[in-house]
Amino acid sequence: MTSPARVLAILNLFTEERAVWHTDDINEAMGYTRATGYRYVKDLVEAGFLQKVSGGRYSLGARIIELDYRLRRSDPVLLAAVPVMDEMARKARMDAVLTTMFGMKIIDIYRASADSSLQLGYGRGRPRPLFAGASPKVILSCTPRPQLVKIYEANAAEARKHGLGSSWTDFRAYLSNVRKQGFYWSMGELEEAVGGMAVPLLNEDGEALAALALVGTHEVLLAMGEARMRAMLARASDEIGKRLADGVQPPGANMA
Repeated sequence: MTSPARVLAILNLFTEERAVWHTDDINEAMGYTRATGYRYVKDLVEAGFLQKVSGGRYSLGARIIELDYRLRRSDPVLLAAVPVMDEMARKARMDAVLTTMFGMKIIDIYRASADSSLQLGYGRGRPRPLFAGASPKVILSCTPRPQLVKIYEANAAEARKHGLGSSWTDFRAYLSNVRKQGFYWSMGELEEAVGGMAVPLLNEDGEALAALALVGTHEVLLAMGEARMRAMLARASDEIGKRLADGVQPPGANMA
């Protein structure tokens, strides 16, 4: 890893289960020398990514909150998708969820909620399983081969566990079928009694910017039906694509 990557890798240590770390423990976990680790922590504190709690102990800093605010206000995909998703959720009376992938992590970035009784275990910012549910599958189906090879090699056992094949050939064939189909219908894969249908939002290179999904209980999904859900998602995906192409302006942007 480059030095910047080694610095930022420290942030991955901070989790719900362990939100506070001592610098010596960081060095031990990361394999850094004392001098190097202390310098990296100092850099992260000065940048606002870490904050000192007490006596060499640190937690995540407020700069992350600032960046999340900027992202919500300026991300082109969010700006294009949010109004369309809100309207789709209202019409479908189901939740609309936008999911993306970075590295080997799947994460929800927006949820338009239309059913207050629907309690989902995942939401904005909480990593999801890589192979469970509709959204990861449609994203992976549009992932370039070199990246997909790395994902499979690092997670072959997990892919097999979730029924995506016991070899690279099987894995690739499974995802190729998902891509040809253009959507994925999931029932109870991620959460019991909850399902969803997802389609990819593609860029000009045919790669998935995100997955757009309608989510609800099994009863709601079956009542809506596959054809209606596909039509709604297709219309929403097209509208989001048009808004992206037109270049939606962030709130407060200089229009001159």
